[in-house]
Amino acid sequence: QLTAVLEQADTHAADTNKIWISRFSAQQLLDMATQLEQRLADTDLNSLPLYGIPFAVKDNIDLLGLPTTAGCADFAYQPTESAMVVQRLIDAGAIPIGKTNLDQFATGLNGTRSPYGIARNSVNPAYIAGGSSSGSALAVALGQVSFSLGTDTAGSGRVPAAFNGLVGLKPSCGLLSTRGVVPACRSLDCVSIFSLDSADAATVLAVAAGYDAADPYSRDRAPAALQTVQRIGIPAADQLQFFGDAEYAACFDKQCERLLSQGYQLVEIDFSPFLAAAKLLYSGAWVAERYHALQPLLQRSPESVLPVIRQIVEPAAHLSAVQTFDGFYQLAAYKRQADQVLSTIDLIMTPTAGRIFRVDEMLADPIALNNQLGYYTNFMNLLDYAALAIPSGTRADGLPFGVTVFADAGHDHNLLAFAQRLEAKAESKTKSKTGMTQ
Repeated sequence: QLTAVLEQADTHAADTNKIWISRFSAQQLLDMATQLEQRLADTDLNSLPLYGIPFAVKDNIDLLGLPTTAGCADFAYQPTESAMVVQRLIDAGAIPIGKTNLDQFATGLNGTRSPYGIARNSVNPAYIAGGSSSGSALAVALGQVSFSLGTDTAGSGRVPAAFNGLVGLKPSCGLLSTRGVVPACRSLDCVSIFSLDSADAATVLAVAAGYDAADPYSRDRAPAALQTVQRIGIPAADQLQFFGDAEYAACFDKQCERLLSQGYQLVEIDFSPFLAAAKLLYSGAWVAERYHALQPLLQRSPESVLPVIRQIVEPAAHLSAVQTFDGFYQLAAYKRQADQVLSTIDLIMTPTAGRIFRVDEMLADPIALNNQLGYYTNFMNLLDYAALAIPSGTRADGLPFGVTVFADAGHDHNLLAFAQRLEAKAESKTKSKTGMTQ
């Protein structure tokens, strides 16, 4: 199986789709497999729930043996240990193949902002893969690994899932340790999971989740009780945005019709507090967190950071403490309003993204179009919700469309259970050879 994984990775490494930044050699992977076999001889398979399953790691997450670049060669360093979440997966028997491409410093939702090359859509390379966890999504979508880790601060684990027909779990903040993750916005960052279906995501989550006393942002979150989903909130019609993509609008309508036919109630909600909170992420105090993470490099070697990234983060150097507290106060008000909306239904469903763009469109207008990609995603961690992106059909040209369901923090398993019920009702489809649940 590892030989097949490497052959797949080498095939795609030769084309224009830049998925990997670094990978272990064939010999290193065979050595890992041999060591894993020796571990199995001393234990039982139940203690290795991910035995022999290949996975990928976004290159802003430490993996011992390979450099961490965060998409910037001048920033790169050799970690002395793997990130806690990676180590938990390895301890459960999973085999890391390598480090994947990303929008530099996880700042972007499109996959074009990398000096290591543009990550292109798995279905049509003229279109974006989504970001910032572009390579991690592509590695799963193209059958190179069974699952992968990304990060998600503004939608980086959901948008690439939607654009490549994957499940993308954005866990409750603090549920997965971020120790060993290069910060984007440290107080908001989450490690995310890409998989072929929600059952695989649940399997990985069960291993990856866990309180980490050495991570100040780790939280010992007790999972919410499983509940029956009946009332699903959707944004009011005049608050839905598809940015001119009529086919994505039709895909969302079809998803709503499917849910109605299955007996769910769809309730239009006031989406305005969620949208207001979303605007804070890149137009207020939280940009200063991104500046804080990059400040040493910007002061030492500003040319090492892509111009589009500098354009986003450098203005935050002039934010005042008063402006920062203004942002905190605004967010608290939006959080109260959003929570009140959420309390009236079981979960909320939105498009994951309102539109998918061609690569040339994104390069021509990188900031405005990227902002459109975050319309349904940027508020999620600010408001402390759990979210799950799930595939929901395709456009006429075959490009995937996806929706995101979200609920209060702690409801990760409820979201996954809901998605599994939808998958069970959907037409059976063939999974790739690397699927975990074959």
